[in-house]
Amino acid sequence: MSGPAGPWAIATAAGKDATLALHRARSRGMEVRWALNIFEGSSGLVRFHGTPRALVEAYAVRLGLRPHFAETLPAGPGESVPRRDFETALAGLLEGLKAKGAVGVLFGNLHLEEIRAWYEARVARAGLEHREPLWGVRPAAVARAIPAMGFRARVVSVNLELGDPAWLGRELTPQLARTFARVGIDPAGERGEYHTFVHDGPGFRSPVPHRIVGEHEREGHRYLEIEPVSGQ
Repeated sequence: MSGPAGPWAIATAAGKDATLALHRARSRGMEVRWALNIFEGSSGLVRFHGTPRALVEAYAVRLGLRPHFAETLPAGPGESVPRRDFETALAGLLEGLKAKGAVGVLFGNLHLEEIRAWYEARVARAGLEHREPLWGVRPAAVARAIPAMGFRARVVSVNLELGDPAWLGRELTPQLARTFARVGIDPAGERGEYHTFVHDGPGFRSPVPHRIVGEHEREGHRYLEIEPVSGQ
Protein backbone atom coordinates (compact mmCIF):
# COMPACT_ATOMS: atom_id res chain seq x y z
CA MET A 1 0.00 0.00 0.00
CA SER A 2 1.42 3.34 -1.04
CA GLY A 3 0.28 6.92 -1.36
CA PRO A 4 0.53 10.32 0.31
CA ALA A 5 1.42 10.25 4.00
CA GLY A 6 -1.70 12.11 5.03
CA PRO A 7 -3.78 13.26 6.62
CA TRP A 8 -6.28 10.50 5.83
CA ALA A 9 -9.78 9.56 6.91
CA ILE A 10 -10.97 6.03 7.56
CA ALA A 11 -14.47 4.88 6.73
CA THR A 12 -15.51 3.04 9.88
CA ALA A 13 -18.62 1.80 11.64
CA ALA A 14 -16.42 0.77 14.60
CA GLY A 15 -16.23 -2.78 13.26
CA LYS A 16 -13.32 -5.17 13.14
CA ASP A 17 -12.25 -4.77 9.49
CA ALA A 18 -11.93 -0.99 9.57
CA THR A 19 -10.24 -1.18 12.98
CA LEU A 20 -7.64 -3.59 11.65
CA ALA A 21 -7.20 -1.47 8.50
CA LEU A 22 -6.58 1.59 10.69
CA HIS A 23 -4.06 -0.31 12.78
CA ARG A 24 -2.21 -1.52 9.69
CA ALA A 25 -2.16 1.96 8.11
CA ARG A 26 -0.84 3.62 11.26
CA SER A 27 1.78 0.91 11.73
CA ARG A 28 3.08 1.91 8.28
CA GLY A 29 3.40 5.52 9.30
CA MET A 30 0.21 6.90 7.74
CA GLU A 31 -1.45 9.80 9.52
CA VAL A 32 -5.13 8.97 9.94
CA ARG A 33 -7.05 11.88 11.41
CA TRP A 34 -10.78 11.42 10.77
CA ALA A 35 -13.43 8.72 11.21
CA LEU A 36 -16.03 8.86 8.44
CA ASN A 37 -19.47 7.31 8.71
CA ILE A 38 -23.11 7.78 7.69
CA PHE A 39 -25.99 6.97 10.01
CA GLU A 40 -29.67 6.40 9.35
CA GLY A 41 -31.41 9.67 10.09
CA SER A 42 -34.53 7.80 11.16
CA SER A 43 -32.76 5.78 13.85
CA GLY A 44 -29.29 7.22 14.47
CA LEU A 45 -27.86 3.74 13.88
CA VAL A 46 -25.36 2.34 11.39
CA ARG A 47 -27.38 0.51 8.73
CA PHE A 48 -27.00 -3.29 8.98
CA HIS A 49 -24.70 -2.90 11.98
CA GLY A 50 -27.16 -1.37 14.42
CA THR A 51 -24.42 0.50 16.29
CA PRO A 52 -25.58 3.88 17.67
CA ARG A 53 -23.84 7.09 16.73
CA ALA A 54 -22.76 7.82 20.30
CA LEU A 55 -20.77 4.59 20.47
CA VAL A 56 -19.11 5.07 17.09
CA GLU A 57 -18.11 8.55 18.22
CA ALA A 58 -16.73 7.23 21.52
CA TYR A 59 -14.78 4.59 19.58
CA ALA A 60 -13.32 7.24 17.27
CA VAL A 61 -12.26 9.54 20.08
CA ARG A 62 -10.54 6.71 21.95
CA LEU A 63 -8.56 5.93 18.81
CA GLY A 64 -7.50 9.55 18.39
CA LEU A 65 -9.82 10.17 15.44
CA ARG A 66 -12.04 13.18 14.78
CA PRO A 67 -15.63 12.16 13.97
CA HIS A 68 -16.70 13.23 10.49
CA PHE A 69 -20.29 12.01 10.31
CA ALA A 70 -23.51 12.57 8.40
CA GLU A 71 -27.03 11.16 8.39
CA THR A 72 -29.43 10.12 5.69
CA LEU A 73 -32.77 11.90 5.68
CA PRO A 74 -35.89 9.89 4.80
CA ALA A 75 -38.65 11.18 2.59
CA GLY A 76 -41.02 13.60 4.24
CA PRO A 77 -44.82 13.40 4.22
CA GLY A 78 -46.06 13.05 0.66
CA GLU A 79 -42.53 12.69 -0.75
CA SER A 80 -41.45 9.67 -2.79
CA VAL A 81 -37.66 9.95 -2.53
CA PRO A 82 -35.32 10.50 0.43
CA ARG A 83 -34.32 14.05 1.16
CA ARG A 84 -30.72 12.86 1.50
CA ASP A 85 -29.79 9.34 0.49
CA PHE A 86 -26.55 7.51 1.32
CA GLU A 87 -24.73 8.57 -1.83
CA THR A 88 -25.63 12.23 -1.38
CA ALA A 89 -24.52 12.13 2.25
CA LEU A 90 -21.24 10.49 1.25
CA ALA A 91 -20.56 13.12 -1.42
CA GLY A 92 -21.00 15.84 1.19
CA LEU A 93 -18.63 14.12 3.61
CA LEU A 94 -15.99 13.67 0.94
CA GLU A 95 -16.28 17.30 -0.10
CA GLY A 96 -15.84 18.29 3.54
CA LEU A 97 -12.75 16.13 3.92
CA LYS A 98 -11.22 17.68 0.84
CA ALA A 99 -11.83 21.15 2.26
CA LYS A 100 -10.16 20.14 5.53
CA GLY A 101 -7.02 19.06 3.73
CA ALA A 102 -7.46 15.30 3.68
CA VAL A 103 -5.56 13.46 0.96
CA GLY A 104 -7.75 10.38 0.88
CA VAL A 105 -9.95 7.77 2.52
CA LEU A 106 -9.06 4.31 3.80
CA PHE A 107 -11.53 1.42 3.73
CA GLY A 108 -11.58 -2.02 5.33
CA ASN A 109 -12.73 -4.09 2.35
CA LEU A 110 -11.13 -7.49 1.76
CA HIS A 111 -12.20 -8.98 -1.56
CA LEU A 112 -15.59 -7.78 -2.87
CA GLU A 113 -14.74 -6.03 -6.13
CA GLU A 114 -18.13 -4.36 -6.63
CA ILE A 115 -18.11 -2.74 -3.20
CA ARG A 116 -14.55 -1.53 -3.64
CA ALA A 117 -15.25 -0.13 -7.12
CA TRP A 118 -18.37 1.75 -5.94
CA TYR A 119 -16.47 3.60 -3.22
CA GLU A 120 -13.33 4.08 -5.26
CA ALA A 121 -15.23 5.87 -8.03
CA ARG A 122 -16.88 8.29 -5.61
CA VAL A 123 -13.71 9.01 -3.67
CA ALA A 124 -11.85 9.72 -6.92
CA ARG A 125 -14.69 11.97 -8.09
CA ALA A 126 -14.14 14.06 -4.96
CA GLY A 127 -10.45 14.45 -5.82
CA LEU A 128 -9.25 12.16 -3.03
CA GLU A 129 -7.07 9.06 -2.91
CA HIS A 130 -8.59 5.66 -2.17
CA ARG A 131 -6.71 2.94 -0.25
CA GLU A 132 -7.58 -0.54 1.05
CA PRO A 133 -5.02 -1.65 3.66
CA LEU A 134 -6.58 -5.14 3.99
CA TRP A 135 -7.26 -5.82 0.32
CA GLY A 136 -6.35 -9.41 -0.53
CA VAL A 137 -5.94 -10.52 3.08
CA ARG A 138 -7.73 -13.83 3.61
CA PRO A 139 -10.95 -13.44 5.63
CA ALA A 140 -9.96 -16.27 7.97
CA ALA A 141 -6.71 -14.43 8.72
CA VAL A 142 -8.66 -11.29 9.64
CA ALA A 143 -11.00 -13.23 11.94
CA ARG A 144 -8.01 -14.82 13.68
CA ALA A 145 -5.99 -11.60 13.88
CA ILE A 146 -8.61 -9.63 15.81
CA PRO A 147 -8.48 -11.67 19.05
CA ALA A 148 -4.82 -12.60 18.55
CA MET A 149 -3.80 -8.93 18.49
CA GLY A 150 -5.87 -8.09 21.57
CA PHE A 151 -8.83 -6.38 19.93
CA ARG A 152 -12.19 -6.98 21.59
CA ALA A 153 -14.97 -7.19 19.03
CA ARG A 154 -18.57 -7.98 19.99
CA VAL A 155 -21.03 -9.36 17.42
CA VAL A 156 -23.81 -6.76 17.17
CA SER A 157 -25.80 -7.92 14.15
CA VAL A 158 -26.50 -11.15 12.30
CA ASN A 159 -28.08 -11.62 8.87
CA LEU A 160 -30.71 -14.24 9.63
CA GLU A 161 -30.50 -15.77 6.16
CA LEU A 162 -26.75 -16.32 6.43
CA GLY A 163 -25.88 -16.55 10.11
CA ASP A 164 -26.93 -17.84 13.51
CA PRO A 165 -28.66 -15.44 15.94
CA ALA A 166 -26.90 -17.31 18.75
CA TRP A 167 -23.74 -15.42 17.76
CA LEU A 168 -25.29 -12.12 18.81
CA GLY A 169 -23.52 -10.50 21.73
CA ARG A 170 -20.56 -12.87 21.69
CA GLU A 171 -16.98 -11.67 21.56
CA LEU A 172 -15.02 -12.67 18.47
CA THR A 173 -12.73 -15.42 19.77
CA PRO A 174 -10.69 -18.13 18.05
CA GLN A 175 -13.48 -20.56 18.93
CA LEU A 176 -16.14 -18.39 17.28
CA ALA A 177 -13.90 -17.90 14.23
CA ARG A 178 -13.66 -21.68 13.93
CA THR A 179 -17.44 -21.87 14.11
CA PHE A 180 -17.72 -19.51 11.14
CA ALA A 181 -15.36 -21.71 9.16
CA ARG A 182 -17.25 -24.87 10.13
CA VAL A 183 -20.65 -23.55 9.00
CA GLY A 184 -19.15 -22.27 5.74
CA ILE A 185 -19.72 -18.52 5.90
CA ASP A 186 -17.13 -15.90 5.03
CA PRO A 187 -15.09 -15.94 8.26
CA ALA A 188 -14.83 -12.14 8.26
CA GLY A 189 -18.52 -11.65 7.45
CA GLU A 190 -17.56 -9.82 4.27
CA ARG A 191 -20.95 -10.56 2.71
CA GLY A 192 -22.80 -9.19 5.70
CA GLU A 193 -23.22 -12.44 7.60
CA TYR A 194 -22.41 -10.60 10.82
CA HIS A 195 -21.04 -7.28 12.04
CA THR A 196 -19.07 -6.31 15.11
CA PHE A 197 -18.41 -3.42 17.46
CA VAL A 198 -14.77 -3.09 18.57
CA HIS A 199 -14.57 -1.62 22.05
CA ASP A 200 -10.95 -2.12 23.09
CA GLY A 201 -7.54 -3.12 21.80
CA PRO A 202 -4.24 -1.75 20.46
CA GLY A 203 -4.36 2.00 19.92
CA PHE A 204 -7.35 2.61 22.21
CA ARG A 205 -6.75 5.22 24.90
CA SER A 206 -9.27 3.35 27.06
CA PRO A 207 -12.05 0.81 26.49
CA VAL A 208 -15.41 2.07 25.22
CA PRO A 209 -17.87 1.56 28.09
CA HIS A 210 -21.17 0.15 26.89
CA ARG A 211 -23.99 -2.08 28.00
CA ILE A 212 -26.44 -4.44 26.33
CA VAL A 213 -30.04 -3.38 26.75
CA GLY A 214 -31.86 -5.79 24.44
CA GLU A 215 -32.26 -7.22 20.95
CA HIS A 216 -34.56 -6.59 18.00
CA GLU A 217 -35.16 -7.77 14.44
CA ARG A 218 -35.45 -5.56 11.37
CA GLU A 219 -34.99 -6.09 7.63
CA GLY A 220 -33.92 -9.70 8.03
CA HIS A 221 -31.28 -8.95 10.65
CA ARG A 222 -31.15 -9.49 14.39
CA TYR A 223 -29.49 -6.64 16.24
CA LEU A 224 -27.94 -6.26 19.65
CA GLU A 225 -29.16 -3.08 21.31
CA ILE A 226 -26.19 -1.43 23.01
CA GLU A 227 -25.72 2.00 24.52
CA PRO A 228 -22.94 4.05 26.12
CA VAL A 229 -22.41 3.90 29.85
CA SER A 230 -22.28 7.50 31.05
CA GLY A 231 -19.72 8.74 33.52
CA GLN A 232 -17.01 6.31 32.45
